[in-house]
Amino acid sequence: MEHDLFPTTIPSRRVNAPGRAWVTLACLSMLQFLIAVDVTVVNVALPSIGAEFGADARQLTWVVVGYTITGGGLLMLGGRLGDMLGQRRLLLTGTTVFGLASLLAGLAPTFHLLVAARLLQGAGEALALPAAMAVIVLSFPEGHGRSRALSVWAAVASCGLVLGFILSGVITELLGWRWIFLVSVPFIVFVLIATSILVPADRPRKRITLDLPGSLLLTAAPLLFVFGIVELGEVDGIPRWAAVAVLVGSVVAAFLFVAVERRAANPLVPLKFFRNRSRVMANLATALLSAALSTSFLLFTFYLQNRLGLSPLITGLTLVPLAVALVAAVTFVPQFLGRWGARFCAVAGIGFTALAMVAIAISAQLEARAPAVVPAMVLIAAGMAFGLVGLQYAAVTGVTEEDAGTASGVQRAADQLGGSTGITIYIGVGFSAALAGADPFLISSTLAVAGLICAGVIAMRITMPIQAAA
Repeated sequence: MEHDLFPTTIPSRRVNAPGRAWVTLACLSMLQFLIAVDVTVVNVALPSIGAEFGADARQLTWVVVGYTITGGGLLMLGGRLGDMLGQRRLLLTGTTVFGLASLLAGLAPTFHLLVAARLLQGAGEALALPAAMAVIVLSFPEGHGRSRALSVWAAVASCGLVLGFILSGVITELLGWRWIFLVSVPFIVFVLIATSILVPADRPRKRITLDLPGSLLLTAAPLLFVFGIVELGEVDGIPRWAAVAVLVGSVVAAFLFVAVERRAANPLVPLKFFRNRSRVMANLATALLSAALSTSFLLFTFYLQNRLGLSPLITGLTLVPLAVALVAAVTFVPQFLGRWGARFCAVAGIGFTALAMVAIAISAQLEARAPAVVPAMVLIAAGMAFGLVGLQYAAVTGVTEEDAGTASGVQRAADQLGGSTGITIYIGVGFSAALAGADPFLISSTLAVAGLICAGVIAMRITMPIQAAA
């Protein structure tokens, strides 16, 4: 079923004045930070949430992946809506939905309402983030200015992901788990006010149909996949045949999505969008890199809390070197990006991440104390800073106002769905009851390294226009 909406068919927007562009970036980076924090902020708080609502580990999984999968599955719809309805309109709408969902999550009286609020948070993110990134991309010209802006944007996201673990331990122990959601509400109100002032009004759009079947299929495929993987690894979950049937359903949904997009009058993601080989390679490599990065976060948490027995607060504080190293690493990324190009940064970041996964596996085998994990944290920080910025720059090079939102949505979806899928597969297989005799850290790290090798081969095939590389 399709509804009539208004797409963008106008020339590219002029680049904003430098001062206004950087103020806009600062305000939208706050939104990026809050959304990134909510990806990881629940991890250390999960035991407290489960204790209050009487939820087991299998149910608590949905508090984590429900947010990221829903957000990732709807991101391309959000990107397309931004191109069709206007970036400012979608940015305000998505931010409002995210803020209301955060308030609902903090006040949720039941576990099911908390999960519903997390799903709604994901929907708000899917509307807001592609529009925010498109505004930033169109506010800075290709070259040094845009590379610096995207470095800041990626660094803020990475810091949010890392600090989510730290804040989760601190807030949960000092204030209670509900405040991990409630503290963001005043900042979201500030972002709404700043966006209304700084971002120019959208221009008129022509009427066109929206591909809702494609949106539903794109969301259903990863949701069914994660549900099937989670249940397949549970001893007391649904029957094995039912879990396999769910996985088959996810594959069918993925194929139906491609079929729908081929026939849709106005597809969610126009297939011609993927004719740019470098853009496709950048998004594939992003998914594989994010899978390893997201897996490393949980491995750090499991190792520090479960194996070494550290408290939530100490676990969060132990991850501080990761955040500090990340801030230090991103200061060098624009220089390397301008001198050596996006492909060099992408491959370097993938290599750093692979070394980090090897270091995690070695630390677990030696049962090393917490300080021994710091080198792996530094390598993860370098992998995030160099890898994600390089791939992000390659994924949005050459966009115009007609497809900036789509490009941003696809890139963000690759990042988020890749991370969620990585956690599901790498952690799910590594910590599966069927492999109880093996070291889960070694198995998960090995799977992540295999994925990173594929990511490195793909990233090497990225080619950039001469003017963009310069």
